[in-house]
Amino acid sequence: MSGRAQLMWDEAVTGYDFGPGHPMDPVRLALTMRLIESYGLHREVDVVAAKSAGDSTLRLVHRQDYVDAVRRVSAEPGAADGTYGLGTVDDPAFAGMHEASALIAGQSVGAAEAVWRGEALHAVNFTGGLHHAMPGGASGFCVYNDAALAVARLLELGARRVAYVDVDVHHGDGVQAAFWEDPRVLTISLHEHPSTLFPQTGWPQETGADG
Repeated sequence: MSGRAQLMWDEAVTGYDFGPGHPMDPVRLALTMRLIESYGLHREVDVVAAKSAGDSTLRLVHRQDYVDAVRRVSAEPGAADGTYGLGTVDDPAFAGMHEASALIAGQSVGAAEAVWRGEALHAVNFTGGLHHAMPGGASGFCVYNDAALAVARLLELGARRVAYVDVDVHHGDGVQAAFWEDPRVLTISLHEHPSTLFPQTGWPQETGADG
């Protein structure tokens, strides 16, 4: 196994753009990469661009009807009416939504594959963490749940147990929902109290289908 870390990066991920005034400004992604380069950190890791997640990968977590809906509004953003959580204040539809979202998801899946196959000891996709997306809908600035997809891909590759640790201030509700009935996955979320912050979930009693 290589002792080097792998950094997933494709400049096209900055296409994940909900528009002017939206707090999820893609400039933060470009600036993060520029900061990495300015410190020379990119020379200490393997910078890799993974392919976009295809439908077969997206279906590991998301329903096909939802993927089809994302693709439709991606081609015609003006047609989004809030169905599937697309075209809302949190998740405005934009041209290329499917492509940008699938590309970000692909980076996290690629990171998981690299570690599983021994190509890297550690791997990171700082463009991801879209942990609110549900199997059948967008939520909280998140279209495809790259974190859940990475976990699902590890299971598909043969992992018997996966521990997912979420340190975002918001509860990782989408990942929890994706594996609620799967005893192979332990989800741990460290977040602000549910009564004070979106998505108002992540209470101590949420321990899975057999909890």
